Amino acid sequence: MPTPPRLTDEQRQAALEKAALVRRVRADTKARLKMGSLSLPELLELADSDDVVAGIKVLAMVESLPGVGKVKARRTMEEIGIAESRRLSGLGPNQRDALLSAFGD
Repeated sequence: MPTPPRLTDEQRQAALEKAALVRRVRADTKARLKMGSLSLPELLELADSDDVVAGIKVLAMVESLPGVGKVKARRTMEEIGIAESRRLSGLGPNQRDALLSAFGD
């Protein structure tokens, strides 16, 4: 197994700060979705232009929807044919349409 590249202290610090920012943005996006201040169609549109949001896993996003729990999220994704590891950026047009019809406003 190859060893990871050697990073300088500055590079390591920059990577840690970037990772923290990404986690904050994704957590904030899921919280906005849960509160209802962000709708599913708006989120999918945002994912087209924002790489950080596009990296959110579909399962985490669906579980963040108001009134949707873990069981319903997994069951619906299985019916649609979306893998649990799929991210928003990897959704095809048919999968997006199926999500919108199942959970859209």
